[in-house]
Amino acid sequence: MDCFICKKHLGEIQTAGITIYEDNVVYVGHIDNNGQPSYLGHLMIDLKRHVPTLGDMNGEEAAAFGRIMARVSKALMVTEGAEHIYSLVSGNAVPHLHMHIVPRYPGTPEKYCGPMSVRDWSEAPIGGNREIIELCERVRSFMETNNEQ
Repeated sequence: MDCFICKKHLGEIQTAGITIYEDNVVYVGHIDNNGQPSYLGHLMIDLKRHVPTLGDMNGEEAAAFGRIMARVSKALMVTEGAEHIYSLVSGNAVPHLHMHIVPRYPGTPEKYCGPMSVRDWSEAPIGGNREIIELCERVRSFMETNNEQ
């Protein structure tokens, strides 16, 4: 199978950062920008099973996906100071269910508000792999110690 996400889960592809959360249903990590600096906090929730859309999930997967979406969003708000969380499922480029979780930080001008335009702001938090790993560690640590959802 020539699926980027499946290959990532099999360990065939290395991506930026470190694993934030993983179980038998979902995986959470930072977006990879082909080795280039990335918008800090742009996370990905991947369904482990190869299915193309939200409508293809079974009940267990849907429950796990919803729970982790809430937990990761809360973690970004607390650890990174995000004032709003955007979520987006497209599936156009990679037909394996994954959700973009994109924080909006305080001070973001209105014209840059939106899940894909926040990173275009000249003062947007952009970082390399070291900063991505540090962010992943903060989010993972928060999730490990705050497992109420």
